[in-house]
Amino acid sequence: MLINDKSRIINVHGLTDEQKKSIMDFLQGAVYCWCKNRKGEWFSMRELMGGDNYYWQGTPLIALYEKHEDEVDDPVKVAGQDSGKLLKAVLKKDKRKFEVKEEAMIKQYRWIPSKKEY
Repeated sequence: MLINDKSRIINVHGLTDEQKKSIMDFLQGAVYCWCKNRKGEWFSMRELMGGDNYYWQGTPLIALYEKHEDEVDDPVKVAGQDSGKLLKAVLKKDKRKFEVKEEAMIKQYRWIPSKKEY
């Protein structure tokens, strides 16, 4: 659940239902790992799947790159934007609460644990 966020979820087109579900499940796992290991820290798609994790081969995220590979000059950038949209959808559906902020045009999130989630 996203708190303090008024923006809408933008659908990502060009994926099968199975691909989208796999990507969202994968991202949900990444979010759970972040929340467990980095309590109270802000994260974005860049922190979860960029930097050292930018090799998407062998993960469901590669479908995002592949769908743009022949369409645009910078498929990495557009795939990253799509992945951010899917991350937001994952967090909106999550039963936990996440705070949202935007810095330098990048959405960032932080888990707000309730007492029963400790």
